[in-house]
Amino acid sequence: MKNINIPIDVPKAQEKEYVKNFKLATCGTGRMMMMAGDQKVEHLNDDFVGQGIPKEVADPEHYFKIADKAKIGVFATQMGLIAQYGRDYPNIPYLIKVNSRTNLFTGKYGDPFSARWVEMDAIIKFKKESGLNIVGVGYTIYIGSSHESEMFSQGARIVHDAHCAGMMAVIWIYPRGRAVKNGNDIHLLAGGAGVATCLGADFVKTHYPYGGNNKRTANNYKEVVDAAGRTGVICVGGDKKETRKFLQDIHDQRHIAGTRGNAIGRNIYQRPLDEAIRMANAISAISLYDYSAEDAYSVFLGKKTIANTCQN
Repeated sequence: MKNINIPIDVPKAQEKEYVKNFKLATCGTGRMMMMAGDQKVEHLNDDFVGQGIPKEVADPEHYFKIADKAKIGVFATQMGLIAQYGRDYPNIPYLIKVNSRTNLFTGKYGDPFSARWVEMDAIIKFKKESGLNIVGVGYTIYIGSSHESEMFSQGARIVHDAHCAGMMAVIWIYPRGRAVKNGNDIHLLAGGAGVATCLGADFVKTHYPYGGNNKRTANNYKEVVDAAGRTGVICVGGDKKETRKFLQDIHDQRHIAGTRGNAIGRNIYQRPLDEAIRMANAISAISLYDYSAEDAYSVFLGKKTIANTCQN
């Protein structure tokens, strides 16, 4: 991996810690394969029971079993869930999601706001006392909400405090609110990516307009990557999709648009354990190890294995 850009708000005494956490989260590649596990709050139980969803998905431990066995970069979820299960899964690299909100509060009730749950002091203490590999924090901001200025204030402080502790910071940034006409508009997504950069984020997690012409969409999405500058863009996975096409989308995001990874939840965990592990490995094969979509699909089918492992 080329020289890591260490933000200037990382104190000299914490630079080694920051580099260690960055390498751990990105498997030494500078790119991120995040397994997203914050949806127990964000979507309540909607994604965990229902037609076509295996029964084992309802158990929160399903998350941890996948993250423990698959070749992921980092597992993002709330601190309380890590506190419940982390002792049994000490080898997973964790990213603590600092805020979350449910899907009950829709736009007809007003603009969204998601306040931080815990202070950085509590996260730093939890990291020290647990001994777990907690590499960073994540925070969601809804641009276009009438509450965006308060979320900017919280987000900026979270990024700065994380850097001061030698940890990474990822900003989830989504256009939502009554002022937003099209939350998947690439020009608007690029604006959000630029906001995350101004907040000092190491990575920004944002929407990707799936569907339509893969290559045309990926080419247009370069605007988002350019707007983010040194902040790495990682794309959400969204609803569970047909596997082969989804892997092609992941490939095109990386190799045409120039993104630096992805944050995938439902397309991984809404599967039986063995299949979920293979899917996570297939995504990592593209995101971290530059496999073709075809070769990654062979990983998913169990016909190929990932030759490389994380080098930290």
